[in-house]
Amino acid sequence: MRSWGVAVALVAAGTLLAGCDQVDSAVNQTNSAVDKVSTCTEALGLADLNPLVDGEKLKARAQDKERRLRELAADVKEEDVKNALLGMADSYLQVQKEHLEDAGVIARWTKRNLEKLDGLRKACT
Repeated sequence: MRSWGVAVALVAAGTLLAGCDQVDSAVNQTNSAVDKVSTCTEALGLADLNPLVDGEKLKARAQDKERRLRELAADVKEEDVKNALLGMADSYLQVQKEHLEDAGVIARWTKRNLEKLDGLRKACT
């Protein structure tokens, strides 16, 4: 009879531990989703750049945005979101190297950046 009691206790402990694993898994998934949402929200908020300001100010703002997007990419776990963030960061790096006096350059960069932004939106949903 005593061995049945031990067996029941072991089964109960195993069930309890399995339940804890499921709770831990659910918590981890929730934390991952919260991280993704907060990362995406911040990244999408960084996506503006006003080409009407002077070139030096525009490049400085682009540099700040590039740095922050790379920081966000380093912290996010989802590969598609990370790649989208790095694509956006590369876009801001590119604008820092452009001759911003040419309106055509700004227009082409804006078009490419909007495509990158669309990719980030898709990765975030």
